[in-house]
Amino acid sequence: MYWVTALPPSGDKRYNACLVIVDRYRETSIFLPSHEDDTAMDTDLLLCNRVTSHTGFLKNIISERDPKFTTALCTNFHSWFGTKLAFSTAYHPQNDVLEERMIQTSEDMIRRLCSHFLKLKDLVGFTHDWCTLIPAFELSYKTSGRCVYQTVDNITINQQYYDCSYEIS
Repeated sequence: MYWVTALPPSGDKRYNACLVIVDRYRETSIFLPSHEDDTAMDTDLLLCNRVTSHTGFLKNIISERDPKFTTALCTNFHSWFGTKLAFSTAYHPQNDVLEERMIQTSEDMIRRLCSHFLKLKDLVGFTHDWCTLIPAFELSYKTSGRCVYQTVDNITINQQYYDCSYEIS
């Protein structure tokens, strides 16, 4: 779990950070718009509402933000579900080289998305912020063989997970 911070404010809720959650089982990432000053409770609710419905309850969480997860509320929350907390510092390959590489790639892609598409108008004239483009961004991330590590059968993780291939043109 990693926060990409110092992003330009986006959307109705003025998101200024993106929470990147690496799913090591599927070797993919989940991207959630968030705020730099989110509390532990905000993060817990975000995890419950947006992540557990896709992945189930997380067994192990590696976080690079100690203060978010040292509060009694968060410790109690994770103990209810049997989640084990593990802390690390930024870019520490001792934890998991694949995870660290995915985090670095994700952060680079998110920063490029924000810098190139601060205000993007579609064909109808609707203006998009970076947070409204996260679902399309996540799809392109999951279907790209360069960004997502491929399986032995040379298919992307998205093909393996959803059992279908998406054509992005």
